[in-house]
Amino acid sequence: MTLYAIPAPLGGTPEAALPRPALEIVRGLADFVVENPKSARAFLSAVGMPRPIRELSLATLDEHTASAQVPALLQPLREGRPLGVLSEAGCPAIADPGAALVEAAHREGFQVRPLVGPSSIVLALMASGLQGQRFAFCGYLPRDAGEREARIRALEKRSRDEDETQIFIETPYRNDALLGALLSVCKGSTRLCVAVDLTLPTETVTSRQVSQWRASPCAFGRRPSVFLLYSG
Repeated sequence: MTLYAIPAPLGGTPEAALPRPALEIVRGLADFVVENPKSARAFLSAVGMPRPIRELSLATLDEHTASAQVPALLQPLREGRPLGVLSEAGCPAIADPGAALVEAAHREGFQVRPLVGPSSIVLALMASGLQGQRFAFCGYLPRDAGEREARIRALEKRSRDEDETQIFIETPYRNDALLGALLSVCKGSTRLCVAVDLTLPTETVTSRQVSQWRASPCAFGRRPSVFLLYSG
């Protein structure tokens, strides 16, 4: 049996984000493990499932799920039914609790098949113009201002030493604080890209040197953003 890793749209409709073969696979499933049941129901309704949403099995796997509870979520596979794992947005198991389910599936010898769909991290790197041969996704930076500044300095140094783009994200309501810290800490020659509202009509990708950002600062507010830093 197969565990399908199902990307969810970053915005817009499933038909605009996922290719037809992936959508057909999703429509053929009855069992799902989801990060957010409400958004999962909306996604599955938009996909055009052939059976009522209330008849689907939706188990929850989020940041509060204990590791000891994860293996039980694979029960449909043990019973001979395919299973889908669905992130709230973007690709499951990338900056997402679905990674624990994928790991458990491998431990039990089940096939894992990733479906084609949007990843904000990859899309941001594609549009950034920064180093695409070597890059690292660093997740979230610390909340504490002092720790965050130290982490930014470390990432800038790593980028320079390893010739590597550093990619990170932030909770939307802290976007502007993170941008302010980057402009305060980083060298003027370091390149910074901020990709905002990817795949949406309001999408913007701005990539320039920190000195240029300082000369023409802007605010992104609570829009979903990906930050990329390169000082190689």
